Amino acid sequence: RGQIAVITGDYKRGQDPTTEPFEPLRCHLLVTESTFGLPIYRWPNPATIRAEINDWWRENRDAGRTSILLGYALGKAQRLLAMLDPNTGPILLHGAVERLTAVYRECGIPLPDTLTASVENAKAFRETALVIAPPSAAGSPWVRKFQPCSLAMASGWMLVRGTRRRRGLDRGFVLSDHVDWPELLQTVEESGAEQVWVTHGYREAVVRYLSEQGRTARSLETQFESEPDEKNDAP
Repeated sequence: RGQIAVITGDYKRGQDPTTEPFEPLRCHLLVTESTFGLPIYRWPNPATIRAEINDWWRENRDAGRTSILLGYALGKAQRLLAMLDPNTGPILLHGAVERLTAVYRECGIPLPDTLTASVENAKAFRETALVIAPPSAAGSPWVRKFQPCSLAMASGWMLVRGTRRRRGLDRGFVLSDHVDWPELLQTVEESGAEQVWVTHGYREAVVRYLSEQGRTARSLETQFESEPDEKNDAP
Protein backbone atom coordinates (compact mmCIF):
# COMPACT_ATOMS: atom_id res chain seq x y z
CA ARG A 1 0.00 0.00 0.00
CA GLY A 2 2.86 2.35 -0.79
CA GLN A 3 4.62 1.79 2.54
CA ILE A 4 8.36 1.03 2.39
CA ALA A 5 10.19 -0.95 5.10
CA VAL A 6 13.97 -1.32 5.18
CA ILE A 7 15.34 -4.16 7.30
CA THR A 8 19.06 -4.08 7.98
CA GLY A 9 21.31 -6.93 8.92
CA ASP A 10 24.72 -6.07 10.33
CA TYR A 11 25.91 -3.02 8.42
CA LYS A 12 28.62 -0.38 8.44
CA ARG A 13 29.25 2.93 6.71
CA GLY A 14 33.04 3.04 6.97
CA GLN A 15 35.42 2.59 4.06
CA ASP A 16 36.00 -1.01 3.02
CA PRO A 17 37.43 -1.83 -0.45
CA THR A 18 36.16 -5.41 -0.22
CA THR A 19 32.47 -4.42 -0.17
CA GLU A 20 30.06 -2.24 -2.07
CA PRO A 21 29.55 1.22 -0.52
CA PHE A 22 26.72 1.75 1.96
CA GLU A 23 23.56 3.07 0.31
CA PRO A 24 21.02 4.97 2.45
CA LEU A 25 17.40 4.24 1.54
CA ARG A 26 14.34 6.36 2.23
CA CYS A 27 11.57 4.45 3.98
CA HIS A 28 8.58 4.66 6.30
CA LEU A 29 9.84 1.92 8.65
CA LEU A 30 13.50 1.25 9.45
CA VAL A 31 14.56 -1.87 11.34
CA THR A 32 18.14 -1.33 12.47
CA GLU A 33 20.70 -3.33 14.41
CA SER A 34 22.27 -1.65 17.44
CA THR A 35 25.23 -3.87 18.35
CA PHE A 36 27.23 -0.78 19.34
CA GLY A 37 24.25 1.42 20.18
CA LEU A 38 25.86 3.49 22.93
CA PRO A 39 27.45 6.96 22.68
CA ILE A 40 30.86 5.60 23.77
CA TYR A 41 31.23 3.72 20.50
CA ARG A 42 32.83 6.01 17.93
CA TRP A 43 35.16 4.40 15.41
CA PRO A 44 38.55 5.88 14.50
CA ASN A 45 39.42 6.54 10.87
CA PRO A 46 40.11 3.20 9.10
CA ALA A 47 43.26 4.73 7.62
CA THR A 48 44.58 5.20 11.16
CA ILE A 49 43.87 1.56 11.99
CA ARG A 50 45.56 0.45 8.77
CA ALA A 51 48.71 2.31 9.76
CA GLU A 52 48.62 0.88 13.29
CA ILE A 53 48.31 -2.70 12.02
CA ASN A 54 51.16 -2.38 9.54
CA ASP A 55 53.39 -0.66 12.12
CA TRP A 56 52.66 -3.47 14.58
CA TRP A 57 53.60 -6.06 11.95
CA ARG A 58 56.89 -4.31 11.15
CA GLU A 59 57.75 -4.01 14.85
CA ASN A 60 57.13 -7.72 15.36
CA ARG A 61 59.15 -8.63 12.27
CA ASP A 62 62.09 -6.55 13.45
CA ALA A 63 61.83 -8.16 16.90
CA GLY A 64 61.71 -11.68 15.45
CA ARG A 65 58.05 -12.40 16.22
CA THR A 66 55.32 -13.79 13.97
CA SER A 67 52.24 -11.54 13.89
CA ILE A 68 48.89 -13.31 14.35
CA LEU A 69 45.87 -11.12 13.61
CA LEU A 70 42.44 -12.43 14.58
CA GLY A 71 39.30 -11.49 12.67
CA TYR A 72 36.12 -13.26 11.63
CA ALA A 73 36.70 -15.55 8.66
CA LEU A 74 33.97 -13.98 6.52
CA GLY A 75 34.20 -10.25 5.90
CA LYS A 76 36.53 -9.04 8.62
CA ALA A 77 39.47 -11.21 7.55
CA GLN A 78 39.26 -10.02 3.94
CA ARG A 79 38.95 -6.40 5.03
CA LEU A 80 42.09 -6.82 7.11
CA LEU A 81 43.90 -8.50 4.22
CA ALA A 82 43.14 -5.53 1.97
CA MET A 83 44.71 -3.22 4.59
CA LEU A 84 48.06 -5.00 4.73
CA ASP A 85 51.30 -3.83 3.13
CA PRO A 86 52.59 -6.99 1.39
CA ASN A 87 56.09 -5.48 1.15
CA THR A 88 56.48 -6.04 4.90
CA GLY A 89 56.59 -9.82 4.58
CA PRO A 90 54.62 -12.95 3.67
CA ILE A 91 50.92 -13.16 4.55
CA LEU A 92 49.57 -16.53 5.70
CA LEU A 93 45.91 -17.50 6.01
CA HIS A 94 44.25 -19.96 8.36
CA GLY A 95 42.33 -22.62 6.44
CA ALA A 96 38.91 -21.19 7.32
CA VAL A 97 39.98 -17.74 6.14
CA GLU A 98 41.67 -19.06 3.01
CA ARG A 99 38.55 -20.86 1.77
CA LEU A 100 36.39 -17.75 2.01
CA THR A 101 39.10 -15.48 0.62
CA ALA A 102 39.18 -17.65 -2.49
CA VAL A 103 35.53 -16.72 -3.11
CA TYR A 104 36.39 -13.02 -2.83
CA ARG A 105 39.12 -13.46 -5.43
CA GLU A 106 36.69 -15.30 -7.73
CA CYS A 107 34.39 -12.27 -7.47
CA GLY A 108 37.19 -10.06 -8.74
CA ILE A 109 38.06 -8.30 -5.50
CA PRO A 110 41.78 -7.44 -5.54
CA LEU A 111 43.67 -8.74 -2.51
CA PRO A 112 47.38 -9.23 -1.72
CA ASP A 113 48.96 -12.59 -2.46
CA THR A 114 48.81 -15.09 0.39
CA LEU A 115 50.03 -18.52 1.44
CA THR A 116 48.43 -21.27 3.48
CA ALA A 117 49.27 -21.15 7.20
CA SER A 118 50.66 -24.69 7.07
CA VAL A 119 53.30 -26.21 9.35
CA GLU A 120 55.84 -25.92 6.54
CA ASN A 121 55.13 -22.24 5.89
CA ALA A 122 55.04 -21.53 9.61
CA LYS A 123 58.62 -22.80 9.82
CA ALA A 124 59.76 -21.18 6.57
CA PHE A 125 58.47 -17.73 7.47
CA ARG A 126 58.77 -17.84 11.22
CA GLU A 127 59.29 -14.41 12.81
CA THR A 128 58.49 -12.47 9.61
CA ALA A 129 54.97 -13.43 8.52
CA LEU A 130 51.59 -12.03 9.40
CA VAL A 131 48.93 -14.70 9.89
CA ILE A 132 45.20 -13.96 9.65
CA ALA A 133 43.07 -16.39 11.64
CA PRO A 134 39.55 -16.55 13.14
CA PRO A 135 39.14 -15.67 16.85
CA SER A 136 38.56 -19.35 17.67
CA ALA A 137 42.24 -20.01 16.94
CA ALA A 138 43.33 -18.02 20.00
CA GLY A 139 44.57 -20.27 22.77
CA SER A 140 44.51 -23.36 20.55
CA PRO A 141 47.45 -25.69 19.83
CA TRP A 142 47.41 -24.31 16.26
CA VAL A 143 48.96 -21.04 17.48
CA ARG A 144 51.98 -22.76 19.01
CA LYS A 145 53.57 -23.55 15.66
CA PHE A 146 54.09 -19.80 15.09
CA GLN A 147 55.89 -19.04 18.35
CA PRO A 148 57.45 -16.67 19.17
CA CYS A 149 54.45 -14.60 18.16
CA SER A 150 52.38 -11.54 19.00
CA LEU A 151 48.60 -11.98 19.13
CA ALA A 152 46.18 -9.21 18.15
CA MET A 153 42.51 -8.90 17.30
CA ALA A 154 40.50 -6.47 15.17
CA SER A 155 37.06 -5.77 16.60
CA GLY A 156 34.83 -2.95 17.72
CA TRP A 157 35.00 -4.42 21.21
CA MET A 158 38.69 -3.48 21.37
CA LEU A 159 37.45 0.02 22.22
CA VAL A 160 36.31 -1.30 25.61
CA ARG A 161 38.98 -1.11 28.27
CA GLY A 162 39.87 -4.52 29.64
CA THR A 163 38.59 -6.59 26.70
CA ARG A 164 42.06 -7.10 25.28
CA ARG A 165 43.41 -8.16 28.66
CA ARG A 166 40.59 -10.64 29.27
CA ARG A 167 41.22 -12.28 25.93
CA GLY A 168 44.96 -12.52 26.49
CA LEU A 169 45.87 -10.29 23.52
CA ASP A 170 49.01 -8.28 22.99
CA ARG A 171 47.24 -5.68 20.84
CA GLY A 172 43.71 -4.71 19.95
CA PHE A 173 42.68 -2.78 16.84
CA VAL A 174 39.34 -0.96 16.78
CA LEU A 175 37.76 -2.09 13.52
CA SER A 176 34.12 -3.10 13.29
CA ASP A 177 31.68 -4.16 10.59
CA HIS A 178 28.84 -2.49 12.49
CA VAL A 179 27.81 1.15 12.63
CA ASP A 180 28.96 3.15 15.62
CA TRP A 181 26.69 5.54 17.52
CA PRO A 182 27.00 8.57 15.17
CA GLU A 183 26.59 6.37 12.08
CA LEU A 184 23.49 4.70 13.51
CA LEU A 185 21.87 8.08 14.16
CA GLN A 186 22.94 9.31 10.73
CA THR A 187 21.28 6.28 9.13
CA VAL A 188 18.04 6.90 11.00
CA GLU A 189 18.07 10.56 9.95
CA GLU A 190 18.79 9.83 6.28
CA SER A 191 16.09 7.15 6.13
CA GLY A 192 13.38 9.66 6.98
CA ALA A 193 11.58 6.79 8.72
CA GLU A 194 8.39 7.54 10.60
CA GLN A 195 9.00 4.46 12.75
CA VAL A 196 12.28 2.91 13.87
CA TRP A 197 12.46 -0.62 15.28
CA VAL A 198 15.73 -1.44 17.02
CA THR A 199 17.16 -4.92 17.44
CA HIS A 200 20.35 -6.83 18.24
CA GLY A 201 22.51 -5.15 20.86
CA TYR A 202 21.88 -2.10 23.02
CA ARG A 203 18.39 -1.68 21.65
CA GLU A 204 16.78 -0.23 24.79
CA ALA A 205 19.34 2.58 24.96
CA VAL A 206 18.79 3.47 21.31
CA VAL A 207 15.00 3.38 21.64
CA ARG A 208 15.14 5.63 24.70
CA TYR A 209 17.34 8.17 22.91
CA LEU A 210 15.23 8.22 19.75
CA SER A 211 12.05 8.57 21.77
CA GLU A 212 13.54 11.51 23.67
CA GLN A 213 14.25 13.10 20.28
CA GLY A 214 10.59 12.84 19.37
CA ARG A 215 10.79 9.80 17.11
CA THR A 216 8.49 6.79 17.19
CA ALA A 217 10.75 3.89 18.17
CA ARG A 218 10.36 0.45 19.67
CA SER A 219 12.60 -2.40 20.81
CA LEU A 220 12.29 -5.56 18.76
CA GLU A 221 13.49 -8.75 20.42
CA THR A 222 14.51 -11.47 18.00
CA GLN A 223 14.49 -15.24 18.39
CA PHE A 224 18.26 -15.40 18.77
CA GLU A 225 18.69 -12.27 20.87
CA SER A 226 21.66 -12.27 23.23
CA GLU A 227 23.47 -9.85 25.46
CA PRO A 228 26.04 -7.65 23.65
CA ASP A 229 29.36 -9.48 23.70
CA GLU A 230 32.31 -10.40 21.54
CA LYS A 231 30.27 -12.90 19.54
CA ASN A 232 28.02 -10.14 18.26
CA ASP A 233 30.77 -8.48 16.22
CA ALA A 234 30.28 -10.86 13.33
CA PRO A 235 30.65 -9.49 9.80
